[in-house]
Amino acid sequence: MPISGIMNLFIFSFSMKKFLIKIGPYFVAVVAVFAVLGSYADGNTDDNYMHFAVKKPQNIILGDSRGSQAVVPSVLKKKLSGDFDNFSLNVVESPYGQIYFKALKRKLDPETKNGIFILTVSPWTLSLDKNIKNSKDFPEEHSPLNDVYTYDRSPNYEYLLKHYTRSWFKIYTERVGAVGKSNSFLHEDGWMEINVNMHKDSVAARTAKKEVFYQALAQQAKLSQERLRAFDEIINYLRTKGTVYLVRIPASKGIMAIENKKFPHFSKLLQDVSRKQNVKFFDFSEESETYMYTDGNHMYRNSSKIFTSRMADSIKVGKR
Repeated sequence: MPISGIMNLFIFSFSMKKFLIKIGPYFVAVVAVFAVLGSYADGNTDDNYMHFAVKKPQNIILGDSRGSQAVVPSVLKKKLSGDFDNFSLNVVESPYGQIYFKALKRKLDPETKNGIFILTVSPWTLSLDKNIKNSKDFPEEHSPLNDVYTYDRSPNYEYLLKHYTRSWFKIYTERVGAVGKSNSFLHEDGWMEINVNMHKDSVAARTAKKEVFYQALAQQAKLSQERLRAFDEIINYLRTKGTVYLVRIPASKGIMAIENKKFPHFSKLLQDVSRKQNVKFFDFSEESETYMYTDGNHMYRNSSKIFTSRMADSIKVGKR
């Protein structure tokens, strides 16, 4: 290399070093600010964060948003004398499949030997859009369950860096200590508590929208052999670590009518799975009118506690 080139390289390196020395303190300050802001992440941050920021459980609930709101771990704890974690997200991010299975293995305490595992199941958690042919097009490919590897860090900066898309200052300003619980608050035990106007007109409006959504979904959905195989694999895996229970949760009469018209033999399918796998199946799908719903699909929090208590009683009887 010519001497002039060497000199230019030296000058560039020297200038770059000076530049890095100057900006270094600012970079450290920015990282420190983000670290402090992230430390305030809690159940208000978003609908998923707390799933990735608690100790690994030995008793776990799986499913979609119907399960995340209907099954209250604190009630199970009182009834069954053990800590539970509700690891249910929603039908897009946590349908039964290989991604959910991998996430479960990362989430569950590896020392688990006598766990209780409640798998809440609806037809939608075992279905797929009939136009999807490639596993790379499955909706859960974009779920945090697919690319977050740490589940027991608090604060969990991996999750926040990958999946929190808003200003991190909002983590601080919208924390529970500043504003109280948000309308959708994710408890540390994974229960999604929804606080909405329960006036009958508001509920009716939300239910009508939800019924339109499920009518459209029913036209596109079909039971997926890939999901059914993954469901079997999950049951097989969990049976080596404890006792598995399958649970079908009710929704409103209108939603269940759509569900049963599209999948008239779904409860029979779950009965067959339970016999094959030698696990208990509790079917509450015909108890629509027993509970209140925020939108036809999800139980209102008071009903959730009643439902969870009844389900726990069924588990206690089943264990005898």
